Amino acid sequence: MYTIRQFAELTGFSPDTLRYYEKIGLLKSPQRSSGGVRTYSDDDVHLVRSVHCLKKTGLSLEDIKEFIQESQFFENHSSMWDLDDRQTLSSRSKILTEHLNSMEKQRRELDDIIKRTKEKLDYYNDILNGNIKLEEVKEISK
Repeated sequence: MYTIRQFAELTGFSPDTLRYYEKIGLLKSPQRSSGGVRTYSDDDVHLVRSVHCLKKTGLSLEDIKEFIQESQFFENHSSMWDLDDRQTLSSRSKILTEHLNSMEKQRRELDDIIKRTKEKLDYYNDILNGNIKLEEVKEISK
């Protein structure tokens, strides 16, 4: 079992953030010691690391909450998939698909910025290395 400070160190979230996530229902209320101190298990660490991963992708807290709740549903599922199960799967798939599309768009935009930055850096290095003469720089600047 871990105290909230130990738990924060293991997960990368501050104690305040963990309390906030508990308050908004993103995380379940942890067990408490006889003195009322929050205690966390290895399962809690695993769950919060998953939240941390989803957060790093830019998923909203509301989407993460829905995603986590659906994950708990899958862990407790032991029979064939009925209509509600399929809707849950569809919802989860839709969240990830939309988010993946958004991240891929961001990556394309970032790739373009990186390309332009490299081109500019190559140009400056060519000037510094004498591959482009001062007269040419003046012509290009016009």
